Amino acid sequence: MNDEEFLDAFHEHLDRLHNLTRSLTGTAQDAEDLVSETCLLALRGWRRKRPDDPAAWFATICLNAARSSYRRRAARPVEVWADDWLVGQADPDADTPQAAMSALDTQRVRTAMLGLPAVQLEAITLMDLAGYTAAQTATILGAPRGTVLARVHRGRKALARLLQEDEVHRAARP
Repeated sequence: MNDEEFLDAFHEHLDRLHNLTRSLTGTAQDAEDLVSETCLLALRGWRRKRPDDPAAWFATICLNAARSSYRRRAARPVEVWADDWLVGQADPDADTPQAAMSALDTQRVRTAMLGLPAVQLEAITLMDLAGYTAAQTATILGAPRGTVLARVHRGRKALARLLQEDEVHRAARP
């Protein structure tokens, strides 16, 4: 098992991993860190034995690394950098109102998704955002396919309800 084969396989699934990590983390930097951690962990495993289904294997490693990261972060206080409080300079050629609305909609969905139970968030992220099939998602999560489909269904319904409640609250504000 050479490292070039690993790099080719990892690169082939990199877009899916980026989609997965962006949904599991709060910031772009955390998502990049999670992809890097996944790459290192996967390389170590690859050198021992090449997986039968690299897509599911990479996603499983990523999901487990994210869970470990959640546990580590929960055990320590949150750090806030001064740059986080500063507003960046806008691009003068950008369509500012459209970009602002798009960012708000994206943020509303991300916030609502973080309100879902972890099992539903993971199933929706893997199937709807990362593009894995129900069978692959079941393998990644170590759950039966029917359970995964039920989690996705319930999660989508809960997400729709959360977004609708948010819309009602936003409309009620002056």
